[in-house]
Amino acid sequence: MHLHRPDNTRVGIEISYCICNTDGRPLLLRAIAAVGRERALLPIDSEVLVLDNGSDDGSAAAVRALGGDIELIEVAQRRSKALNDSELMERSRGRYCLLLNEDSELLPGAGAALYAALEADPGAACAVARLQRPDGLVQPSAWRFPGVGTALAQALFLHRWLVVQSTGSSVRRVDWGQSAALLVRREAAEAVGWMDGAFFVYSDEVDFQKRLADAGWHALYVPAAVAIHHEQLSTDVVPERRIVELARGRDRYMRKHGGSLAALAVRWLIAWSYAVRTIVALALRRPEWRRYRRDVTATLRPARGEGLREAAEARNTARAG
Repeated sequence: MHLHRPDNTRVGIEISYCICNTDGRPLLLRAIAAVGRERALLPIDSEVLVLDNGSDDGSAAAVRALGGDIELIEVAQRRSKALNDSELMERSRGRYCLLLNEDSELLPGAGAALYAALEADPGAACAVARLQRPDGLVQPSAWRFPGVGTALAQALFLHRWLVVQSTGSSVRRVDWGQSAALLVRREAAEAVGWMDGAFFVYSDEVDFQKRLADAGWHALYVPAAVAIHHEQLSTDVVPERRIVELARGRDRYMRKHGGSLAALAVRWLIAWSYAVRTIVALALRRPEWRRYRRDVTATLRPARGEGLREAAEARNTARAG
């Protein structure tokens, strides 16, 4: 691991902007530029940390070329997002850590709104922004904690009304928020032991915020804070590795927080919802039926198949050889 730390360190830092990047150079540079504009709007001290997760596209070199006060952490061996976000928070010096993906672009005032929400609520451990696609379509960014009840709501196709919590125009308490743009109170994160590296990606932030809630903290949804989520997703008809990793993360979370019987119930309820989608897509002759069918099999047997973890391990082995 190679660490580049700028010389002009500061004290009394309030916000640490923590960006985790994997092969997302164009979007990473866009995210950093947005952070720069946001820092200029806030009359508080802040810092920027970028962790490059073994990218092969020259991302680290591009960050170094920017100069300035960016702290760059280069990780040679590709690893879980939970471990990377944990390292960013541990290395940070701010009271708050704004976790960002490389594909998250803060809009002006987002950081200020998240900061004001946590400052106003000492019992809040984190605050999530409102996410929107590049075309302006709003994405859900906060939900109820997963469980048999939420899985049943999904099986009955009531998820949008009974589970999604990122609604309304005022700050509100929620169970958990997506880590694409999540401001975290550092002392709370440290108190619960950061994120669990056993989650490679997906459900890592859910587990993190569940442990925070169990420790007496809560989360907030802040609609005045807006970030564009460009979402670096696979363009494959069936994104095999992401489907497998998503199912694994969900099952790991349920077994950890709900037990084996609840995990089994959730498997069958979620698989049912995907089975219905498969049938409908087939009837309408839509190509999504193939993805939904794979969602069914991955949900029922999450230990099978190649996920993002295996892909990272294969990449690491090839680079080491």
